[in-house]
Amino acid sequence: MSATSRQRLGWLVPLIPYLWLLAFFLVPFAIVLRMAFSHADTALPPYAPHFAGFAAIGEFLAALDLDNLRLLADDALYWQSYLYSLRIAGLTTLLALAIGYPLAYAMASAPKSWRGALLVLVILPFWTSFLIRVYAWIGILRPDGLLDAALMGLGLTREPLRLMNTEAAVLIGMVYSYLPFMVLPLFAELEKLDRSLLEAAADLGARPWTAFLTVTLPLSIPGVLAGCALVFIPAVGEFVIPDLLGGPDTIMIGKALWTEFFSNRDWPLASAVAVVLLVLLVLPLVLLQRARLARGGAA
Repeated sequence: MSATSRQRLGWLVPLIPYLWLLAFFLVPFAIVLRMAFSHADTALPPYAPHFAGFAAIGEFLAALDLDNLRLLADDALYWQSYLYSLRIAGLTTLLALAIGYPLAYAMASAPKSWRGALLVLVILPFWTSFLIRVYAWIGILRPDGLLDAALMGLGLTREPLRLMNTEAAVLIGMVYSYLPFMVLPLFAELEKLDRSLLEAAADLGARPWTAFLTVTLPLSIPGVLAGCALVFIPAVGEFVIPDLLGGPDTIMIGKALWTEFFSNRDWPLASAVAVVLLVLLVLPLVLLQRARLARGGAA
């Protein structure tokens, strides 16, 4: 292969992910954004855009219709759903971190011959359908389910806990479902940790807990941030788990989005809900990435 061909391939390789983002993110987002500034109609699809092509963009901007966005701000159902979704996703992320960090640390500290088997056990739930796993939790958490039967059989409780159709059931299902997304990046970060640093800290008189706080935890922060992002982002828009395990009070934004699309067939309003949700998720990630790059440049 000539040097010219290698140079052309060198330009092509970094171009591939940008083409992927253009085809599977930017183009679909542009379609959803166009629907968000449309109005509902009885046509098929059930919306009428305010402009048909790029030649009329100037006219569209001159008569920009923000009715859908105004409705999101005026209707308490939507902004309360956003706040509730952010709270549930935040609690899910914190619980997954509290459970996943010790688990990943134990996996990284285990003998190398065991790590492969432990890693398989973490990803084993992915071999089963997500929907089947959520339905299994219905059988566990319902009043006559396995959990209440076991607790009452052991004499720990005298009556069912009635966890089904509660916020606790939603958190249990979401933590269970997204826990591997927290464990895997943490394990990858902790596994490559240089153990000689802990030995040096011990030689300098640091207790194990002090060595963990001053050596292990700071070096594992990239894994913590990656795991939190992988859990928090899909948890905000989760629909299946709150719908099956939650009650009438667990109205997350994913449920509102599904209702507008399929029940009310109001695609413009549903698209506006999706656009606002995307902005709420992307802006903190962009700020976090800039802070990380600035910290790296300063270092």
